[in-house]
Amino acid sequence: MTTLLKAETLSGSDWKRVRDIFKKGGIIAYPTETFYGLGVDPFNEAAIKKLFELKGRGSDKPVSILIKDKKMLLEVAEEIPLLAEKLIKKFWPGPLTIIFKAKKSIPSLLTGGTGKIGVRISSNPITQKLLEEIDSPITATSANPSGKKSPVTAKEVMDYFGDKIDLLIDGGVLSGKLGSTILDATEQELKVIREGEIPAKDVFEAIMGR
Repeated sequence: MTTLLKAETLSGSDWKRVRDIFKKGGIIAYPTETFYGLGVDPFNEAAIKKLFELKGRGSDKPVSILIKDKKMLLEVAEEIPLLAEKLIKKFWPGPLTIIFKAKKSIPSLLTGGTGKIGVRISSNPITQKLLEEIDSPITATSANPSGKKSPVTAKEVMDYFGDKIDLLIDGGVLSGKLGSTILDATEQELKVIREGEIPAKDVFEAIMGR
């Protein structure tokens, strides 16, 4: 049975339950600044496989992760290019996913065999508290079966998955429309993979220092 927690009434014992489920390889649904996401331990291959099966996601499709701070970025990214540093300073926390060369400790299933990993820091306070409590990166794929609409309510998440997820943090109705903007920073020039909540022109203006 899925454990349902209300964001506004989360207690110390609730967070302990969250930590326990995370450490045991469970799947947690949580609110972000865009849509509800599905989170598992990104270093636990069994948990990642369970996540892919739940979503019906192809193994060739990478999954991004959330981190709590710059220090945690160094645990997952091989290097942080100067252009990425500018974007981090301007847009994090927020809906900008930056793709880095992944540390060898990141399972290949998570990177889709690319050797790259998408990372962001969420501006949602519940997500920030979640990352603080588990003290680990967490996967950030949207909480829907592949090809379906990304959910903005806890009810939509439950309608999709029911008791197939272990825990759901209900953060109310979210304002997500486009998802995060995704940029690849692993080459000499930045490449926009997906234009989302942050317009591409804002990204390039930030790089130019405007």
